[in-house]
Amino acid sequence: MRAVLWDFGGVILSSPFEAFNRFESERGLPRDLIRGVNATNPDSNAWALLERSEVTPAQFDALFATESAALGHEVRGADVLALLSGDIRPRMVTALRSVIDAGLLTACLTNNVVSGGVVDDRSRAVAEIMGLFHAVVESSKVGCRKPEPRFYEIACEILRVDPRECVFLDDLGINLKPAAAMGMRTIKVGDPDVALGELGMHLEMSF
Repeated sequence: MRAVLWDFGGVILSSPFEAFNRFESERGLPRDLIRGVNATNPDSNAWALLERSEVTPAQFDALFATESAALGHEVRGADVLALLSGDIRPRMVTALRSVIDAGLLTACLTNNVVSGGVVDDRSRAVAEIMGLFHAVVESSKVGCRKPEPRFYEIACEILRVDPRECVFLDDLGINLKPAAAMGMRTIKVGDPDVALGELGMHLEMSF
């Protein structure tokens, strides 16, 4: 292996799905409603458009409300965006640093949205982690997103590696399938400790 590719939210950060479920519980909404909206027409829905920077946050707010209402419960897109901040997982950051120290290339592959630009302690900590990667591929900047194969190709081109030389960690199986089809070793991140154990086996390292 020459490179390790990391998703950000759900891998380096805790999953936003936990925040989605808390919001749904607090509002008396069906569990996984937000994920259900995001899974409906996944290539062309409000979420996909926002991650490719094809709509503004204000447009997303209205589009998501329309899409969620069509499933029986209106949720404003702005409320969803407010739930995206996860907690930094120190063990994952330590593992990232160890991988870099071992001489392997790294890239962050993230489906994201254009930031509002608020600078606080958390945003500075996130920026510091982002600065560790040899490359960062962001859907909001490159105009495509996971699981579109082109997104993974861009990462490999930047690092100048073959997909078969890469391990990729993501918390969503749908994002891992194209990577595996290209020849990457893939790790689905649920329990971070289990995922790091798998990564250690692929790299013959201990985390």
